[in-house]
Amino acid sequence: MSNILVTNALVAKEALAILQNMVSFAKNVNRDFESEFTGNQDRGYSPGQTINIKRPPRYTYRAGRVALPQATVETSIPITLQQGGADINFLMLEKTLTLQNFEKKMMAAVITVVNEIDRQGLDMARRTTANLVGTPGTPPNSQAAALALLTNGGRILNEMAAPQTDRLLVVNPAMNANILQGFTGMFNPAATNSAGFKQGMIQSMLGFDVAMDQNVSRHVNGTQAAATATVNGAGQSGSTLIVTALGGTITVGTVFTIAGVNAVNPQSRQDTGSLQQFVATANVAAGATIIPIFPAITAAGAFQTVTASPANGAAITIVGAAGAAYDTNVLFHRDAYTLAMVPMAEPMKNAGAQVSQMSDDGFTVKVTTGYDTINDNQITRLDVLFGWAAPYAELATKVVA
Repeated sequence: MSNILVTNALVAKEALAILQNMVSFAKNVNRDFESEFTGNQDRGYSPGQTINIKRPPRYTYRAGRVALPQATVETSIPITLQQGGADINFLMLEKTLTLQNFEKKMMAAVITVVNEIDRQGLDMARRTTANLVGTPGTPPNSQAAALALLTNGGRILNEMAAPQTDRLLVVNPAMNANILQGFTGMFNPAATNSAGFKQGMIQSMLGFDVAMDQNVSRHVNGTQAAATATVNGAGQSGSTLIVTALGGTITVGTVFTIAGVNAVNPQSRQDTGSLQQFVATANVAAGATIIPIFPAITAAGAFQTVTASPANGAAITIVGAAGAAYDTNVLFHRDAYTLAMVPMAEPMKNAGAQVSQMSDDGFTVKVTTGYDTINDNQITRLDVLFGWAAPYAELATKVVA
């Protein structure tokens, strides 16, 4: 049984290394909320599968001497853990004959798990992020187009009062290639351009770091035509929008604007001069009259998001044509998204299983091996317990082409 213990520990250690090195997106998001799940476990209780991440309250400025006490309003975003993993089944005869390949097979399982965690995070970004720069079907492979795409992305983060540090651009291979083409011929800074040419990867620039990730999510619009829906009823507010009956479907993650409704800076509440972008937070069927949206329409107060509520009959314009497909690369501040990975309970020592669980830098994996005496069969399973959330999705923008 000692060989199993050694193997489990080795696999757990290697799994952590792969997990930390492969996930360009996951290792650069906020990890501060993991302690909400684990912080009380040593006291004998856990908070459950879901916690609510509290967003700080906001207040409005008071002019003059007379106090105007304001109510404190805290909003929250849920983060729910889910279990997943990958498993390998070995007859003991097979393991005896191919023991030297066992670790390689487990590493292949680890890579599968790692990619799924990263994929789910990037798809969560697609579904929850309202801001968007670029035009579907128009690759930024000229110098002017590449610079405009990235500087406009930075402009949106600035308008949303994102901190200047800890910004990351995650691109897929296609966007990386397009931007590299666009930057061909630029002379400054020479070291950055030289590194991009040598490595085939766009480099840190314009106030953010850059990483390539093959798991960038692809969005497909529904069948609703781009500019045929209208608002039904003036003075609306909140996280749903009442519209005239839709002629087609709208898919979760679809971005749209409303005529006459501009975005505001979340701190100064000043008009940014740009239409507020909204994202559909659930799939909407043809004929429906309600679209769930983010951000909520709030025309006044501490949590103001727009310059005004939409007018009755205001046109709704969807980004991209009906059925259009585009990759949702993402530029974000680390606080826009969060990932929690939490240690799992282990079986009792006399349960007939050997377990090795390791945690490092917020990443946790558990490797368990059990033996079936009837069939002379060994199962080794790799488990993770994790959850994604977007507590500050306004501090991010999709970068599309």
